[in-house]
Amino acid sequence: MTSSPDQAVAAANPDTTRVVESKKVWTTLITNTKYLTGLLVLDYSLKKQKSTYPLIALYTDTFPEEGRKALDVRGIPKRHVKYLLPSVNKDFSQDPRFYDCWSKLTPFSLVEYDRVVQLDSDMLVLRNMDELMDLELDPPSTAGKGNRVFAASHACVCNPLKKAHYPKEWVPEICAFTSQHDTPDDAQIHGAPPSYGLGMPNGGLQVVNPSGDIYSLILDQLSKDTAMGYDFADQSLLSDVFSGRWVAIPYIYNALKTLRLKGVHHQIWRDEEVKNVHYILSPKPWDERPGEESEESHKWWWKMNQERLEKERSRGIDDGF
Repeated sequence: MTSSPDQAVAAANPDTTRVVESKKVWTTLITNTKYLTGLLVLDYSLKKQKSTYPLIALYTDTFPEEGRKALDVRGIPKRHVKYLLPSVNKDFSQDPRFYDCWSKLTPFSLVEYDRVVQLDSDMLVLRNMDELMDLELDPPSTAGKGNRVFAASHACVCNPLKKAHYPKEWVPEICAFTSQHDTPDDAQIHGAPPSYGLGMPNGGLQVVNPSGDIYSLILDQLSKDTAMGYDFADQSLLSDVFSGRWVAIPYIYNALKTLRLKGVHHQIWRDEEVKNVHYILSPKPWDERPGEESEESHKWWWKMNQERLEKERSRGIDDGF
């Protein structure tokens, strides 16, 4: 009997730890211990906001034993995944973080779950956002041919830090968030159309109905020379293969910390509406010391981290993470 694409993907990715009974899960990719503290705060913040669903750490071969033990002692489910790379060598020497980003496409393959919401480990959940688990998307049976293949927030293409190696077309005039400056109330509940501007999602949060067929489309694209042109790894691939056929959700679910800055997209940012902060770029909050934070949003992270550490110490957990 010939196995289905979904069965083949599931067989190739056996769970490496305890079974997670929920059919809807949060996942986050972890490849090194540099981001481990971020992951632990993310998990703590999800639980603090009373999410009904568990977070699963997707770890690669590059994630060391000490990191895996840190997850185990805290009861965070983990699962080994393959480190994804395109078949052609894409040079990300100016942004090495993008080498890891291809593996953030793995959730499309986790067909034992009905819904996966992938989160970056440098995120902080400020309010419950379990409604993402019920957001309408195309069923797996559409095989990636529908108009609601996945959901995400737009990438900010303003290049506010003026990085010289970013594409010249990354300017505020074509940024999806700029288009919402005059309608800030609406920006809290709707995203700009997925085709607006460069039509690129930010890969930090992806809402996915796993599908072997969709994952096959992704792997096929990774096998082509086309990947050489994907300057932003996973999000470039998704915006190309599924151009205009994804659901743009509001910034509040993936609130890039730079949006809050005066002169970027402060016009739409509202502290009281943000559900999930994304600490993109450097420095990360954990690169700084409490009381010496470079941004107001970093103080939020440190407050949550210190609360986490205090509760962990009361349980006898004090491993430096």
